[in-house]
Amino acid sequence: MSFDNVYESLIEENDARWAFGTGFEDPLSGVDTSVPDGLDAAALGAYCLMLGDDALIFSHRLQEWVTHAPELEDEVAIANIALDLLGQARLLLARAGRADGSDRGEDSFAFERVENEFRNVRLAELDGGHFGHLIARLFVFSTWRLALMQELEPGADPVLAAIAAKAVKELTYHRDYAAQWLIRLGDGTEVSHERAQEGLDATWPYVGELFTTHPLELVDAATLREEFDAVAGQVFTAATVSWPESGAVAGVSGRMGRDGVHTEKMGFLVGELQSVARAMPGATW
Repeated sequence: MSFDNVYESLIEENDARWAFGTGFEDPLSGVDTSVPDGLDAAALGAYCLMLGDDALIFSHRLQEWVTHAPELEDEVAIANIALDLLGQARLLLARAGRADGSDRGEDSFAFERVENEFRNVRLAELDGGHFGHLIARLFVFSTWRLALMQELEPGADPVLAAIAAKAVKELTYHRDYAAQWLIRLGDGTEVSHERAQEGLDATWPYVGELFTTHPLELVDAATLREEFDAVAGQVFTAATVSWPESGAVAGVSGRMGRDGVHTEKMGFLVGELQSVARAMPGATW
């Protein structure tokens, strides 16, 4: 397939396979990764790291649900969503290493950092609960991330813009899948309605962080809230669920995941994610 420019190849890239030791080709191979004039390279690298960590960590959590979904079709859907996010993580982590001048690769970022060096939002690392919790987290995460990627698509960095364009296509499906399930649960039986509401209530304390702009972010996260609320309002009405009460999770002096302050769940997640890499450093197969 031919492309008008090299960045279009990132949009069409569909190989999301990735695991420690497999030695897949650099996802940005052949792409001009120089930072455009006028952009702060360090800030761009830090922001790509944040976005890459969001995708990597939430992908890991989604993978844990495979074999636990209520229907076989949903096993496949959840696995595919996890792979989409893993593909986004690969591109973003690779971009981070090229932009910040460290030239670190995706494996290095994923497997050679400790817990407080990850910069993902805390919503991405939540685990456990029932299917209603999963759907609530997926709906919130996808709705927020889709609005964010839409803002990044026309951005000044052509690499990040191409990654965002690819992500928009994927996240549109992710949001639709989660919304349909939230409506199905909320407007279903008394038990399913209760679980949908429980999932939203448990997720909502982590929503505020999504719209709190970190100094290194290239998009003002607060500006995404209007679209998020509009979409959520439509889905909540169709699902016959109530808006969860506003609340916030206590951080450390107001700090959050973007600063490396995570929930107690994160340490266990990182330990599992990195177990093979730590046991067999440098291994390939």
